[in-house]
Amino acid sequence: MHTDYEGYIGSGGAEAMSLLADLNRIAKDTGIAVETGVFSEPAPAVYLVLTPLADTFEIHADNVPELDVQEVRISLFTTGSYTKWKNTLVRAILAAGITITERRYIGHDDDSGYHNYAIDVAHYYEMEE
Repeated sequence: MHTDYEGYIGSGGAEAMSLLADLNRIAKDTGIAVETGVFSEPAPAVYLVLTPLADTFEIHADNVPELDVQEVRISLFTTGSYTKWKNTLVRAILAAGITITERRYIGHDDDSGYHNYAIDVAHYYEMEE
């Protein structure tokens, strides 16, 4: 598992800064299938759905934002024990410098057999000039 995320977060390089892009990298590095909004493929035993929650600007005296605050809910779905995957994701998210704002077990769906665990995250990106 790749854990060196320095340079991904808020690096301000040529690529656009996006929490969704950073979370997709983390999912890829942890080997978990991921989609944004809804999982459209046949669901594997473990997968993530990323749901954007908010994009806001910090308030500044000159009304010119310097920070773009992005928030996303990561929904972990697994047919097995969710704790191993939760712990793997939490370590990778924290290693990337992303703030975890909430973690919550949503429940088990008896029809599908999936556990659902939600991790809400936020990150501040400096506005590009």
